[in-house]
Amino acid sequence: MTKIPPAAPDAPPPPAPTEPQALRRRFFEQIAILFGREPTRPQEAQIAPAAQKIHVYKQGNRDFIAEKKHARAHAVTTHRWRNRRWVTLILANLLFVLSWTLDVQLLEGSLSASRFVGFHLIDLNSALQVMLAHKHIIVNLLIGTGTVLLGWALLGGRSFCAWVCPYHLLAEWAEKIHLKLVEKKLVADVPIDRRLRSVFWLVFALLALLTGYTVYEAISPTGILSRALIYGPGLALLWVAALLVFEIFFSRRAWCRYACPIGLTYGVVGIVSPLRVKYTLEGCFHEGDCRKVCLVPHVLDTVIKGRAVATEVPIGPDCTRCGLCVDACPSGSLKFEVKGLSKLL
Repeated sequence: MTKIPPAAPDAPPPPAPTEPQALRRRFFEQIAILFGREPTRPQEAQIAPAAQKIHVYKQGNRDFIAEKKHARAHAVTTHRWRNRRWVTLILANLLFVLSWTLDVQLLEGSLSASRFVGFHLIDLNSALQVMLAHKHIIVNLLIGTGTVLLGWALLGGRSFCAWVCPYHLLAEWAEKIHLKLVEKKLVADVPIDRRLRSVFWLVFALLALLTGYTVYEAISPTGILSRALIYGPGLALLWVAALLVFEIFFSRRAWCRYACPIGLTYGVVGIVSPLRVKYTLEGCFHEGDCRKVCLVPHVLDTVIKGRAVATEVPIGPDCTRCGLCVDACPSGSLKFEVKGLSKLL
């Protein structure tokens, strides 16, 4: 009679990652999300032990549920960061208008290319488009982009979009109208594949390279609005109005989320920024208020119950640093932080 060999023992499960290892993996995942990949739920083996303990504690724990109800009852929503951002955005664009109107030569030009008290400032995406159209590196453009590159690399994410871009502000107000219409079931929000933004970035880059013209600059709502504010309105504003109508009645914030190459460019520049929004798992009650107000809610997938891979997780580079989630969080689990400094903003 043939003997059946004993079954081989099951291989031991891989060791859980340390927090630095889990965050390193998360960092690369967030870069993929910036380019359009949808966030996924991490496997248990990808979550650091300290975070796993907190997740287990929150599963059906009566004390945690009581704390959650208490936080909800005493939640106070502020608009501190939203108000700061709106004031900053309006003043930045108003400075262009006043400099042109009063001829004080303080901030000349527009958001595409300008000069601030003699220092040249050039939008990174515009500079790239020009160099592709001319098919060579233009030294003067590199000098003009240096200060801009450093500034937005320090501020990080898509902070240019939320804190400077005039179209972003209009789209934010249009989104409020859209949500009211959705609530009344007059329209439906139609999501679009976010990978389309990366496709558009490549398309506009190829158009500049092949045609010798900065095609994107002709249709950029950021540039159109900036020039209209400074030099007066033109027919190009009809294109901006059409985009806003599309976002109100069809797909919320469609241009910023699915098409604009400027946001992708600045997102890449701000990947390793020291300034970020940081999420703390332990104090979070997973209310979901932050994701409801977020302009790009996919960046907050880590706040969904069971998804945080570490006890503290920085929000990724597709974040606009708008601060709406910080204002909305009832437990203070989302805060601005400068990496390496313990003091929170």
